[in-house]
Amino acid sequence: MEEILESVEWLKARGIESAEVGIILGTGLHGLAQHIEVEKEFNYSVIPHFPIATVEYHFGKLIYGTLGGKKVLACQGRFHHYEGYSMQQVVHPVRVMRMLGVKFMLLSNAAGALNPEFKKGSLMVIEDHINLQTENPLRGENADELGPRFPDMSQPYSYHLNGLIKEIAAEKGIQVQEGVYISVPGPNLETRAEYRFLRMIGGDAVGMSTVPEVIACNHMGLPCCCISVLTDECDPQKLSPVSIEEIIQTAKQAEPALTQLYQALIEKI
Repeated sequence: MEEILESVEWLKARGIESAEVGIILGTGLHGLAQHIEVEKEFNYSVIPHFPIATVEYHFGKLIYGTLGGKKVLACQGRFHHYEGYSMQQVVHPVRVMRMLGVKFMLLSNAAGALNPEFKKGSLMVIEDHINLQTENPLRGENADELGPRFPDMSQPYSYHLNGLIKEIAAEKGIQVQEGVYISVPGPNLETRAEYRFLRMIGGDAVGMSTVPEVIACNHMGLPCCCISVLTDECDPQKLSPVSIEEIIQTAKQAEPALTQLYQALIEKI
């Protein structure tokens, strides 16, 4: 809590307050930030207790400004457990944004499609998840100021926000899937046998992020949603090597649709 409050006070002292919507932009998904009327931005490296983004294509900036008529705080790049950070460090920005007054959290990520009906380059609204991460951001002594010891996870992704996304997608003619996201430790991609297993246990997409942040949101009573850009097809029968460059390229191609959805969602909430 001391570290969270120090980050909060540092940002407040520099005019960051009254943000309504928090945004976390995943791998290769930074186009939305270009639509923000930026008032202030800070490299993570200057904010007390913020880790430094080490993954390629994660810019490592906190942006404060206006989007869709609302004040937003956007993390242009996230942190992952596989980078060597603790889960508390991974979710630190989410907790800071909540303490700064954020009322809704919008997340995005790049993920691999497990469902054979979901194609590369499409969008998936996450309706539930399976957590295969090896750690949990709530492990250890509970911070009662943030939330309860045993938070409920029966509705991890807001039905209200997901419903609005689907309405907006229908209005704009943007095709979106809905499915279950499985979060794995990474950073390696999965084997054919692992893809078969992940599909067997109910996964529609797989990635290496998001779930810790969603757990932190639910702990703090912060409604959240997440859209995955499906950057590759994880069919164990037709599996071929994939590079980070291919993943980024696919994410960039799908990004305009994601940007449209989230801009319109921010206007409506």
